[in-house]
Amino acid sequence: MTEPLHATEPIHVTETRAAYDTVAVDYARLLEGELARSPLDRALLGHFAELVTLEGGGPVVDVGCGPGRITGHLATLGLDVSGIDLSPGMVAEARRRHPDIDFRTGSLAGLGLAEGSVAGVVAWYSVIHTPPALLPEVIAELHRVIRPNGLLLLAFQAGGFSVRHERAYGHEVTFEAHRHDADDVTSQLVDAGFRVTVRTERARQGQEKTPQAFLLARRGPFED
Repeated sequence: MTEPLHATEPIHVTETRAAYDTVAVDYARLLEGELARSPLDRALLGHFAELVTLEGGGPVVDVGCGPGRITGHLATLGLDVSGIDLSPGMVAEARRRHPDIDFRTGSLAGLGLAEGSVAGVVAWYSVIHTPPALLPEVIAELHRVIRPNGLLLLAFQAGGFSVRHERAYGHEVTFEAHRHDADDVTSQLVDAGFRVTVRTERARQGQEKTPQAFLLARRGPFED
């Protein structure tokens, strides 16, 4: 008997893929223009992009890229950027919206990139579906693919608790969202061999339910 596709993967991965395949088109439509209303987000992404450029450039990957809204923004900032997402539906939407950018499917825990092959990684609200116990595995994979002294920019909902969702973006879906503790994530980055250089948190705004956390880190070995 042929084994079903994804039969041995963790349930949170299967649920997350199915949920985002279901909501992809409406998710992209509802978040369209959101970055234009978020000056802090643009400032952090701009800071990341400027550092990559000042340090000689190189390929950058947006992991958990969804419909490519952050990927596309990074491209307008002059970066050589591509996108990876778990959901084929999201990748299809990203390709439709940004036909000049390379997008493909992949998992945070297995990106399929060579060791030290990218100048930087942006994980913009990508780790919110990774259970806290499995977050070190994802961080280790991000560390593996970033070149020495390269950059990692993380954004995530903070709070230190998890929420089970049964509906999102107008659809009935099932998945968990994890509001990671910013202190824990910072410690895990350090344990994995990163040095955190910027840590920013802001209060919830609009329809957000939790504070938002942003961490910029470098992969060791570090320059003086």
